[in-house]
Amino acid sequence: MTTATLPNGSPHSETSVSARSFLARLIHVLGTLFLFEVGVVLLFMPWFSLWDRNYFLSHYPSLRPFLLHPSVRGVVTGLGALDIVVAAGMLRRQSP
Repeated sequence: MTTATLPNGSPHSETSVSARSFLARLIHVLGTLFLFEVGVVLLFMPWFSLWDRNYFLSHYPSLRPFLLHPSVRGVVTGLGALDIVVAAGMLRRQSP
């Protein structure tokens, strides 16, 4: 086993460096998938019937006019689209 010297001068084995690289890539991929999934949910959820009958509307009826307004649904959909664009940008970015 050979050792590599990191930029700060500390010696580490190549396996620990490659393990860190693998872990960094895995975290990058999982973060990208999470952002994409949240974006898809936010993109479509305001337009399903589940949005009309959720926990907050049943326990806080005063929120009903606000949460069911088409503009609020559009803002949530836009946030979902933005999440998907950010996830696509993360895919294009080089992994560490």
